[in-house]
Amino acid sequence: MKSGGSRWWRWVGLAARFALLGMVLAGAFVLYTNLAAKRAGEGLLFDRVEDVPPQPVGLLFGTTDKIGEEDNLYFVHRIDAAVELWEAGKVECLLVSGDNRERFYNEPNMMRDALLARGVPKEVIVRDFAGLRTLDTVVRAKKVFRAPSVVLISQQFHNERAAYIARSEGLSYVGYNARDLKAEAGWKTRLREVGARVKMWLDVRILDTGPRHLGEWEYLPIEGHPLAASGKSAPNSSLPSRDKGGAPRPESGGAD
Repeated sequence: MKSGGSRWWRWVGLAARFALLGMVLAGAFVLYTNLAAKRAGEGLLFDRVEDVPPQPVGLLFGTTDKIGEEDNLYFVHRIDAAVELWEAGKVECLLVSGDNRERFYNEPNMMRDALLARGVPKEVIVRDFAGLRTLDTVVRAKKVFRAPSVVLISQQFHNERAAYIARSEGLSYVGYNARDLKAEAGWKTRLREVGARVKMWLDVRILDTGPRHLGEWEYLPIEGHPLAASGKSAPNSSLPSRDKGGAPRPESGGAD
């Protein structure tokens, strides 16, 4: 009996050591993916609009404009950043990319309407209705819209992850960091970002994940765009838009 009890405790001790090792390795992996995203943004993400090197395309990442009845400040600050870039002459056009999977939820239209209300010309706003995730937005900017280089427009934590994906795709980029929320207001988004960075690394390095929709090339109103000579002028993505309006999602800080 004593021998059996001793053997059981040895197994418990061994299991505990393996569990501890697993937690250490998992923590190290999470830290590694976080550092990988941060390194992708080093020296290329800017907090002041005057420091942003001019690029042909501003790539604006979608989120909902409302959380319940309240304005979503992540959305508000991203729109502010996009307007600042346009007014400073840092971009030739704005590619607004977001989720439109549901009939009454349309992030690209939300962003377009907000930009129009701020005086950005309609002709320089291009909507991508298939930006379902950060990965989709970045890959489609390169492969569908043929953007030669972009300014990533979102909060810094999101820009870092987008930068990692852009680098892996060979898309030239800089980023303009929209104003962030205070830690106590954005803690849920920051917690979600931990998992998003792990998925970012797995998608790029292991799973070779691509966007849900690709399709034919789409036009951007920039100098030297490969479709300029064709005379195509309708700035819509290959995924058709659905009706605008309806109840917003409980989203806050950015695509997965």
